[in-house]
Amino acid sequence: MNKKVLISVAVVIVALAAGYVYWWPKFNADDSLGSLVLYGNVDIREVRLAFNGNEHVGEIFVEEGDRVESGQLLARLHTDRLQAERDRLHAELVAAEAEAHAAKLSYQRVKSLAKQKLSSQDDADVAEAKSRVAAAHVKAAEAALAQARQALRDAELYAPQSGVIRERIVEPGDFVTPQTPVLTLALTDPVWVRTYLPETRLGQVKPGARAEIRTDSFPEKQYDGWVGYISPTAEFTPKNVETPELRTRLVYQMRVYACNPENELRLGMPATVTLLPGEHAAVDGPLEEECTGADSEMTPNPASEQS
Repeated sequence: MNKKVLISVAVVIVALAAGYVYWWPKFNADDSLGSLVLYGNVDIREVRLAFNGNEHVGEIFVEEGDRVESGQLLARLHTDRLQAERDRLHAELVAAEAEAHAAKLSYQRVKSLAKQKLSSQDDADVAEAKSRVAAAHVKAAEAALAQARQALRDAELYAPQSGVIRERIVEPGDFVTPQTPVLTLALTDPVWVRTYLPETRLGQVKPGARAEIRTDSFPEKQYDGWVGYISPTAEFTPKNVETPELRTRLVYQMRVYACNPENELRLGMPATVTLLPGEHAAVDGPLEEECTGADSEMTPNPASEQS
């Protein structure tokens, strides 16, 4: 009798354990019906800036950590040789224009004389050919001068977007080419958290879902965010995610945009993302409306970030 009771108890315990293993994840508030907690790192885009020319660096106007605005002058090459070349070509253009003007007047005079039978048609044809050649020389001189002026413009390096100088790679005096990075610019707008969504939760999270973001550096602060991109391709959890139970799971890389009005979120910063699948951002509206009360610049519409 006691043996049967023990067997029955054992069966019940096994059944309860199996039910716990199966059903507990489904009712875990952080992983199913309510919020979903994920972990990742703050990510931003970086741009390596280079001159479109071959010359020695003359001046660099920024230091690492400087915040720059779109269109701001960052660096300049030595321009003495380029300015001399521009001036030489400008002088050649002036001379070519004078020659072309003289050739045109000569052609008009010879043509008039030919009409009056005071000069041959052959002389008029020769004068016309010389006038055309002189005009072609003017066009060639104009093209050369335009190229020299463009080279001077290329000797200045401007910020393509607002951001922060992360790395100053060369110094004044270094020789650079278009393949030589000069500065690394971190584009601090937009800022997002790169995280990974378990395959089992893929159907519950859509682009535009709201999120709450917290960091270890500012534990008392909560940053509003929303899902901007979910990868269409599954992958195994990256090796930098060391949680044993996660390393063999299929996951989808996900980008969660964050409001960062005080520029506190930095590249690589660990972050905790709490997704709120039942709440969605106004993905068709401007982002300024999403970052309520933030004095930040506009960031991309998450509905269009499917790349």
